[in-house]
Amino acid sequence: MSLLHTVQMQLPGIAVDVLRLGLWLVLLSVIFVPLERYFGERHAGRSRTELFSDLGFYFLSSLLPAILLAAPLALVAVAGQRLLPDAIPATLAALPLWAKLLLGLLIGEVGTYWGHRLSHEIPWLWRYHAVHHSTEQLYFLANTRTHPVDMVVTRLFGLTPLYLLGLAGPGAAGSAAPVLLLLLGTVWGFFIHANLRWRFGPLEWLVATPAFHHWHHSKFEHINRNYASTLPVLDRLFGTHHLPREWPSACGIEAAMPRTLTGQLTAPFLRQGKGETGTAE
Repeated sequence: MSLLHTVQMQLPGIAVDVLRLGLWLVLLSVIFVPLERYFGERHAGRSRTELFSDLGFYFLSSLLPAILLAAPLALVAVAGQRLLPDAIPATLAALPLWAKLLLGLLIGEVGTYWGHRLSHEIPWLWRYHAVHHSTEQLYFLANTRTHPVDMVVTRLFGLTPLYLLGLAGPGAAGSAAPVLLLLLGTVWGFFIHANLRWRFGPLEWLVATPAFHHWHHSKFEHINRNYASTLPVLDRLFGTHHLPREWPSACGIEAAMPRTLTGQLTAPFLRQGKGETGTAE
C-alpha cells in the first residue's frame, strides 16, 4: 500500500477530528470569552499573528500527540506484561471500575507532575516547554500553546505508569483511565489558564485554580512552583507550592520568542545555548 493511499484513507477521519475540534473551539469561546471579558484583567489585546499561532497550536496539540504516542505506549504495555509480577496487574484488574479510574487519575497526576517539573529543571526539555511559557497574557487558549515535543514528554510521564501497571492498554476496556485523565486535564487546563481573577478560598487546597497556575507562569519569580495540573497537594508534598493572596505582576519569559506558529515550533531546535529561551533556572 502506497503512502499516498494510506494518507487518502485517513483523510476522512482527520476531517471529522478537525470538525469536532472546531465545534469544541466554538463552545470554549462561548464560555470563556464573556467570562474573561467581565472577570479578567484588562489587557491591551493580542496581535492577530499571536492569535492565529494559538489557533494553530490548538489543532496541532489536539491531533498530533495521539499519533506520536501510539507506538511507544503500546511498547510500554507489552513491557509491563513481561516485566511485572502477574500478581500486580491481576490485583489491579480485580478492582471495581471506579477504584481503577480513581487510582489511574492519581497515578497519572503524579507522573504528569514530575514530567512537568523535569521540563523546567532539564535545560534541553525547557527549550521546548518555554514555548508554552512565552504567553504574556494568559487566556483560555494559552492552554494548548504547547510544543509537540513538550506535550509528548509530559504525556509519556503521565501515561507510562498506567500502561506499565495494566491500568491502561489497547482496546476499549483499557482506554477509560487514559481517556479520562487526558480529558480532565485538557478541560481543566483551559480553566486554569483563563484570564479569570477568581479566588476559591479553602477549595484552593483541593484543586488547581487560575490563581494557582498563573503564579506558575509568573515572569520574574516562582516559575518553578505549582507544577500540578489538578491536585495542588502534590506541590505541597514536594515543596513547590506557592499561592499568596496577590497575583503575579507579569507573565511570560524574559528571552524573546517568535510570535508565529512556525517560529515557535522551530525555536527550540535553533537555540541551543542555556538561557536563550529563557530557562526557568
